[in-house]
Amino acid sequence: MKLFHRTSKKKHIIKRTTTFTMILAVIPLILSGCTRNIEPISRTGFYFDTVIQITLYDTEDGTILDGCFALAEKYENLFSATKEGSDVWNINHAGGKTVTVSEETAALLVTAADYANTTEGVIDPTIHPVSALWGFGSDGEAHVPEDNKIKEALSHVSCDNIRFDTAPSEETGESVYRTVTLTDPGAAVDLGFIAKGYIADKMKEYLLAQNVKSACISLGGNVLAIGEKPDGSPFRVGIQEPFAASGKSLETIEIKDTSVVTSGIYERCFYENDVLYHHVLDTATGYPVENELAGVTIICPSSVKADALSTACLCLGLEKGRQFLDGEKDVAYLLVTRDGAQYRSENFP
Repeated sequence: MKLFHRTSKKKHIIKRTTTFTMILAVIPLILSGCTRNIEPISRTGFYFDTVIQITLYDTEDGTILDGCFALAEKYENLFSATKEGSDVWNINHAGGKTVTVSEETAALLVTAADYANTTEGVIDPTIHPVSALWGFGSDGEAHVPEDNKIKEALSHVSCDNIRFDTAPSEETGESVYRTVTLTDPGAAVDLGFIAKGYIADKMKEYLLAQNVKSACISLGGNVLAIGEKPDGSPFRVGIQEPFAASGKSLETIEIKDTSVVTSGIYERCFYENDVLYHHVLDTATGYPVENELAGVTIICPSSVKADALSTACLCLGLEKGRQFLDGEKDVAYLLVTRDGAQYRSENFP
Protein backbone atom coordinates (compact mmCIF):
# COMPACT_ATOMS: atom_id res chain seq x y z
CA MET A 1 0.00 0.00 0.00
CA LYS A 2 1.15 3.54 -0.66
CA LEU A 3 2.35 5.42 2.40
CA PHE A 4 3.85 8.89 2.72
CA HIS A 5 7.60 9.01 3.24
CA ARG A 6 9.51 11.84 4.85
CA THR A 7 12.77 13.31 3.63
CA SER A 8 14.57 13.41 6.98
CA LYS A 9 16.30 10.23 8.24
CA LYS A 10 15.87 11.16 11.89
CA LYS A 11 13.54 8.83 13.77
CA HIS A 12 11.35 10.02 16.57
CA ILE A 13 7.90 9.67 18.05
CA ILE A 14 5.48 12.57 18.19
CA LYS A 15 2.62 12.33 20.68
CA ARG A 16 -0.32 14.54 21.66
CA THR A 17 0.72 17.53 19.55
CA THR A 18 -2.76 19.03 19.40
CA THR A 19 -3.31 18.36 23.08
CA PHE A 20 -0.78 20.99 24.01
CA THR A 21 -1.32 23.14 20.94
CA MET A 22 -4.89 24.07 21.70
CA ILE A 23 -4.05 24.89 25.30
CA LEU A 24 -1.03 27.00 24.38
CA ALA A 25 -2.81 28.65 21.48
CA VAL A 26 -6.12 29.31 23.16
CA ILE A 27 -5.37 30.34 26.72
CA PRO A 28 -2.91 33.22 26.09
CA LEU A 29 -5.30 34.67 23.54
CA ILE A 30 -8.49 34.47 25.55
CA LEU A 31 -6.94 36.03 28.64
CA SER A 32 -5.80 39.17 26.88
CA GLY A 33 -7.44 42.49 26.27
CA CYS A 34 -10.37 42.02 28.61
CA THR A 35 -11.78 44.44 31.17
CA ARG A 36 -13.58 42.77 34.09
CA ASN A 37 -14.39 43.28 37.73
CA ILE A 38 -13.12 39.86 38.77
CA GLU A 39 -10.13 37.81 37.77
CA PRO A 40 -10.70 34.57 35.87
CA ILE A 41 -10.03 31.29 37.64
CA SER A 42 -8.52 28.30 35.87
CA ARG A 43 -7.46 24.74 36.57
CA THR A 44 -5.70 22.01 34.59
CA GLY A 45 -5.65 18.24 34.90
CA PHE A 46 -4.91 15.06 32.96
CA TYR A 47 -7.88 12.99 31.82
CA PHE A 48 -8.83 11.01 28.70
CA ASP A 49 -5.13 10.68 27.88
CA THR A 50 -4.85 14.44 27.43
CA VAL A 51 -4.33 17.70 29.31
CA ILE A 52 -7.57 19.56 30.01
CA GLN A 53 -8.08 23.12 31.22
CA ILE A 54 -11.21 24.90 32.42
CA THR A 55 -11.29 28.70 32.75
CA LEU A 56 -14.18 30.64 34.29
CA TYR A 57 -14.47 34.39 33.70
CA ASP A 58 -17.51 35.57 35.63
CA THR A 59 -17.11 33.78 38.95
CA GLU A 60 -14.43 33.23 41.58
CA ASP A 61 -16.19 30.21 43.07
CA GLY A 62 -13.60 27.43 42.97
CA THR A 63 -16.17 24.79 43.91
CA ILE A 64 -17.59 25.15 40.40
CA LEU A 65 -14.22 24.05 39.02
CA ASP A 66 -14.37 21.15 41.49
CA GLY A 67 -17.63 20.13 39.84
CA CYS A 68 -16.09 20.26 36.36
CA PHE A 69 -13.24 17.99 37.34
CA ALA A 70 -15.60 15.66 39.16
CA LEU A 71 -17.38 15.29 35.81
CA ALA A 72 -14.05 14.63 34.09
CA GLU A 73 -13.32 11.82 36.53
CA LYS A 74 -16.84 10.44 36.24
CA TYR A 75 -16.69 10.20 32.47
CA GLU A 76 -13.20 8.74 32.43
CA ASN A 77 -14.53 6.02 34.73
CA LEU A 78 -17.34 5.38 32.24
CA PHE A 79 -15.79 5.84 28.79
CA SER A 80 -12.11 4.88 29.05
CA ALA A 81 -11.20 1.75 27.10
CA THR A 82 -8.02 1.28 29.16
CA LYS A 83 -9.24 2.03 32.69
CA GLU A 84 -10.07 -1.24 34.41
CA GLY A 85 -13.63 -1.29 35.71
CA SER A 86 -14.97 1.44 33.39
CA ASP A 87 -18.18 0.73 31.49
CA VAL A 88 -16.29 0.42 28.21
CA TRP A 89 -13.61 -1.78 29.78
CA ASN A 90 -16.31 -4.04 31.21
CA ILE A 91 -18.02 -4.34 27.82
CA ASN A 92 -14.74 -5.22 26.12
CA HIS A 93 -13.83 -7.86 28.72
CA ALA A 94 -17.22 -9.54 29.03
CA GLY A 95 -16.46 -12.24 26.47
CA GLY A 96 -19.71 -11.60 24.64
CA LYS A 97 -21.89 -11.53 27.75
CA THR A 98 -24.43 -8.79 28.33
CA VAL A 99 -23.18 -5.86 30.44
CA THR A 100 -25.33 -3.35 32.31
CA VAL A 101 -23.90 0.15 31.88
CA SER A 102 -24.87 3.69 32.75
CA GLU A 103 -27.55 5.34 30.67
CA GLU A 104 -24.96 7.83 29.41
CA THR A 105 -22.54 5.15 28.24
CA ALA A 106 -25.29 3.34 26.36
CA ALA A 107 -26.60 6.57 24.84
CA LEU A 108 -23.13 7.64 23.68
CA LEU A 109 -22.50 4.22 22.16
CA VAL A 110 -25.79 4.51 20.28
CA THR A 111 -24.70 7.95 19.01
CA ALA A 112 -21.31 6.55 17.96
CA ALA A 113 -23.02 3.69 16.13
CA ASP A 114 -25.32 6.19 14.39
CA TYR A 115 -22.28 8.10 13.10
CA ALA A 116 -20.77 4.81 11.93
CA ASN A 117 -23.93 4.12 9.93
CA THR A 118 -24.08 7.68 8.60
CA THR A 119 -20.50 7.46 7.34
CA GLU A 120 -20.92 3.88 6.07
CA GLY A 121 -18.37 2.64 8.58
CA VAL A 122 -15.63 5.18 7.92
CA ILE A 123 -15.67 5.82 11.66
CA ASP A 124 -16.68 2.92 13.87
CA PRO A 125 -16.61 2.49 17.66
CA THR A 126 -15.63 -1.18 17.23
CA ILE A 127 -12.19 -0.23 15.85
CA HIS A 128 -10.58 -0.95 19.23
CA PRO A 129 -9.15 -4.43 18.40
CA VAL A 130 -7.16 -2.76 15.62
CA SER A 131 -6.17 0.46 17.40
CA ALA A 132 -4.97 -1.50 20.43
CA LEU A 133 -2.39 -3.23 18.20
CA TRP A 134 -0.80 0.07 17.20
CA GLY A 135 -0.08 1.26 20.76
CA PHE A 136 -0.84 4.95 20.25
CA GLY A 137 -2.02 5.46 23.84
CA SER A 138 0.17 7.14 26.42
CA ASP A 139 0.91 3.79 28.06
CA GLY A 140 1.80 2.04 24.83
CA GLU A 141 4.80 2.03 22.53
CA ALA A 142 3.62 2.88 19.04
CA HIS A 143 4.75 0.44 16.35
CA VAL A 144 3.56 -1.16 13.12
CA PRO A 145 1.75 -4.43 13.95
CA GLU A 146 2.17 -7.60 11.95
CA ASP A 147 -0.13 -7.62 8.93
CA ASN A 148 -1.76 -10.94 9.84
CA LYS A 149 -2.67 -9.56 13.28
CA ILE A 150 -4.25 -6.48 11.70
CA LYS A 151 -6.32 -8.64 9.35
CA GLU A 152 -7.51 -10.82 12.23
CA ALA A 153 -8.45 -7.77 14.32
CA LEU A 154 -10.33 -6.25 11.37
CA SER A 155 -12.60 -9.29 11.24
CA HIS A 156 -14.14 -8.09 14.52
CA VAL A 157 -14.77 -4.49 13.39
CA SER A 158 -18.46 -3.89 12.70
CA CYS A 159 -21.23 -2.01 14.46
CA ASP A 160 -23.42 -4.99 13.70
CA ASN A 161 -21.59 -6.66 16.59
CA ILE A 162 -23.18 -4.28 19.13
CA ARG A 163 -26.61 -5.09 20.58
CA PHE A 164 -28.46 -2.65 22.79
CA ASP A 165 -31.35 -3.54 25.08
CA THR A 166 -33.62 -1.33 27.12
CA ALA A 167 -34.53 -1.19 30.81
CA PRO A 168 -36.30 1.35 33.02
CA SER A 169 -34.29 4.52 33.69
CA GLU A 170 -33.09 4.84 37.28
CA GLU A 171 -34.03 8.54 37.22
CA THR A 172 -37.26 8.72 35.25
CA GLY A 173 -38.48 5.15 35.00
CA GLU A 174 -38.81 5.52 31.24
CA SER A 175 -37.47 2.82 28.97
CA VAL A 176 -33.88 3.62 27.93
CA TYR A 177 -30.88 1.67 26.67
CA ARG A 178 -29.12 0.15 29.68
CA THR A 179 -27.38 -3.02 28.50
CA VAL A 180 -24.78 -3.66 25.83
CA THR A 181 -23.79 -6.98 24.31
CA LEU A 182 -20.94 -7.60 21.88
CA THR A 183 -22.27 -10.53 19.87
CA ASP A 184 -18.75 -11.22 18.63
CA PRO A 185 -16.62 -12.09 21.72
CA GLY A 186 -13.56 -10.79 19.86
CA ALA A 187 -15.07 -7.35 19.30
CA ALA A 188 -14.26 -4.31 21.45
CA VAL A 189 -15.39 -0.70 21.48
CA ASP A 190 -13.58 2.62 21.77
CA LEU A 191 -15.33 6.00 22.11
CA GLY A 192 -12.20 8.04 21.51
CA PHE A 193 -13.53 9.75 18.37
CA ILE A 194 -16.55 11.17 20.18
CA ALA A 195 -16.10 11.07 23.97
CA LYS A 196 -14.33 14.40 24.51
CA GLY A 197 -16.99 16.23 22.55
CA TYR A 198 -19.70 14.66 24.68
CA ILE A 199 -17.85 15.55 27.88
CA ALA A 200 -17.36 19.17 26.78
CA ASP A 201 -21.08 19.47 26.10
CA LYS A 202 -21.90 18.01 29.52
CA MET A 203 -19.48 20.41 31.23
CA LYS A 204 -21.18 23.30 29.44
CA GLU A 205 -24.55 22.04 30.63
CA TYR A 206 -23.25 21.88 34.20
CA LEU A 207 -21.67 25.36 34.08
CA LEU A 208 -24.84 26.95 32.72
CA ALA A 209 -26.76 25.34 35.57
CA GLN A 210 -24.27 27.05 37.93
CA ASN A 211 -25.10 30.39 36.28
CA VAL A 212 -21.70 30.60 34.57
CA LYS A 213 -22.10 32.58 31.37
CA SER A 214 -18.49 33.18 30.35
CA ALA A 215 -16.05 30.25 30.28
CA CYS A 216 -13.68 28.24 28.12
CA ILE A 217 -13.39 24.45 28.21
CA SER A 218 -10.26 22.99 26.60
CA LEU A 219 -10.02 19.22 26.28
CA GLY A 220 -6.97 18.82 24.09
CA GLY A 221 -8.04 19.58 20.52
CA ASN A 222 -11.62 20.23 21.68
CA VAL A 223 -12.35 23.81 22.73
CA LEU A 224 -15.80 24.96 23.80
CA ALA A 225 -16.59 28.61 24.51
CA ILE A 226 -19.52 29.44 26.78
CA GLY A 227 -20.89 32.85 25.89
CA GLU A 228 -18.33 35.56 25.32
CA LYS A 229 -15.76 37.50 27.32
CA PRO A 230 -17.16 39.64 30.14
CA ASP A 231 -16.55 42.79 28.06
CA GLY A 232 -18.64 41.40 25.21
CA SER A 233 -15.74 40.57 22.90
CA PRO A 234 -15.28 37.09 21.39
CA PHE A 235 -12.84 34.41 22.44
CA ARG A 236 -9.82 33.99 20.18
CA VAL A 237 -8.68 30.47 19.29
CA GLY A 238 -5.40 29.57 17.64
CA ILE A 239 -5.44 26.65 15.18
CA GLN A 240 -2.29 24.54 15.15
CA GLU A 241 -0.31 24.45 11.93
CA PRO A 242 0.07 20.77 10.93
CA PHE A 243 3.56 19.35 11.59
CA ALA A 244 4.83 22.73 12.85
CA ALA A 245 6.29 23.29 16.30
CA SER A 246 3.74 22.90 19.07
CA GLY A 247 1.91 26.17 19.63
CA LYS A 248 2.55 27.61 16.15
CA SER A 249 -0.82 28.79 14.91
CA LEU A 250 -1.91 28.47 11.31
CA GLU A 251 -4.35 31.26 12.04
CA THR A 252 -6.51 32.67 14.82
CA ILE A 253 -10.30 32.75 14.78
CA GLU A 254 -12.86 34.52 16.95
CA ILE A 255 -15.81 32.62 18.40
CA LYS A 256 -18.73 33.10 20.79
CA ASP A 257 -20.78 30.37 22.42
CA THR A 258 -19.69 27.51 20.17
CA SER A 259 -17.15 24.71 19.96
CA VAL A 260 -14.01 24.26 17.86
CA VAL A 261 -12.58 20.79 17.34
CA THR A 262 -9.39 19.99 15.46
CA SER A 263 -8.31 16.52 14.36
CA GLY A 264 -5.05 15.83 12.56
CA ILE A 265 -2.66 13.12 11.47
CA TYR A 266 0.12 14.99 13.28
CA GLU A 267 -1.46 14.57 16.74
CA ARG A 268 -0.14 11.10 17.53
CA CYS A 269 2.23 9.64 15.01
CA PHE A 270 5.58 7.98 14.63
CA TYR A 271 8.09 7.09 11.94
CA GLU A 272 9.21 3.56 11.22
CA ASN A 273 11.66 2.90 8.39
CA ASP A 274 11.19 6.57 7.46
CA VAL A 275 7.46 6.13 6.89
CA LEU A 276 4.89 8.23 8.77
CA TYR A 277 2.20 6.32 10.66
CA HIS A 278 -0.57 8.20 12.47
CA HIS A 279 -3.39 7.25 14.83
CA VAL A 280 -6.41 7.82 12.53
CA LEU A 281 -7.04 4.32 11.23
CA ASP A 282 -8.83 3.15 8.09
CA THR A 283 -11.63 0.77 9.11
CA ALA A 284 -11.22 -1.06 5.78
CA THR A 285 -7.46 -1.74 5.95
CA GLY A 286 -6.51 -1.36 9.61
CA TYR A 287 -3.68 0.98 8.61
CA PRO A 288 -3.58 4.79 8.94
CA VAL A 289 -5.90 6.52 6.49
CA GLU A 290 -4.23 7.73 3.31
CA ASN A 291 -5.49 10.88 1.65
CA GLU A 292 -4.57 14.53 1.11
CA LEU A 293 -5.70 15.82 4.49
CA ALA A 294 -3.40 16.67 7.39
CA GLY A 295 -5.86 18.54 9.62
CA VAL A 296 -9.57 19.23 9.96
CA THR A 297 -11.08 21.99 12.10
CA ILE A 298 -14.84 22.01 12.71
CA ILE A 299 -16.87 24.82 14.30
CA CYS A 300 -20.26 23.70 15.55
CA PRO A 301 -22.52 24.48 18.54
CA SER A 302 -22.47 20.78 19.47
CA SER A 303 -19.01 19.62 20.52
CA VAL A 304 -19.93 15.95 20.23
CA LYS A 305 -21.01 16.53 16.63
CA ALA A 306 -17.88 18.53 15.86
CA ASP A 307 -15.75 15.73 17.35
CA ALA A 308 -17.36 13.03 15.22
CA LEU A 309 -17.38 15.13 12.02
CA SER A 310 -13.72 16.12 12.29
CA THR A 311 -12.63 12.48 12.47
CA ALA A 312 -15.05 11.40 9.75
CA CYS A 313 -13.81 14.09 7.36
CA LEU A 314 -10.19 13.22 8.07
CA CYS A 315 -11.00 9.64 7.07
CA LEU A 316 -13.05 10.56 3.99
CA GLY A 317 -10.41 12.79 2.44
CA LEU A 318 -10.63 16.20 0.80
CA GLU A 319 -13.40 15.91 -1.80
CA LYS A 320 -15.66 13.39 -0.08
CA GLY A 321 -15.05 15.15 3.23
CA ARG A 322 -16.13 18.53 1.82
CA GLN A 323 -19.26 17.01 0.29
CA PHE A 324 -20.09 15.33 3.58
CA LEU A 325 -19.60 18.50 5.65
CA ASP A 326 -21.48 20.71 3.16
CA GLY A 327 -24.52 18.57 3.85
CA GLU A 328 -24.45 19.34 7.59
CA LYS A 329 -26.28 22.26 9.20
CA ASP A 330 -24.64 24.75 11.59
CA VAL A 331 -21.15 23.54 10.64
CA ALA A 332 -18.15 25.57 9.49
CA TYR A 333 -14.86 23.94 8.52
CA LEU A 334 -11.23 24.47 7.62
CA LEU A 335 -9.40 21.62 5.87
CA VAL A 336 -5.62 21.67 5.56
CA THR A 337 -3.82 19.32 3.19
CA ARG A 338 -0.43 17.69 3.66
CA ASP A 339 1.12 20.23 1.30
CA GLY A 340 -0.38 23.17 3.23
CA ALA A 341 -3.31 24.08 0.97
CA GLN A 342 -6.42 25.33 2.79
CA TYR A 343 -10.07 24.74 1.98
CA ARG A 344 -12.79 26.39 4.06
CA SER A 345 -16.55 26.74 4.07
CA GLU A 346 -18.00 30.15 3.27
CA ASN A 347 -19.15 30.54 6.88
CA PHE A 348 -15.77 29.82 8.44
CA PRO A 349 -14.74 32.91 10.45
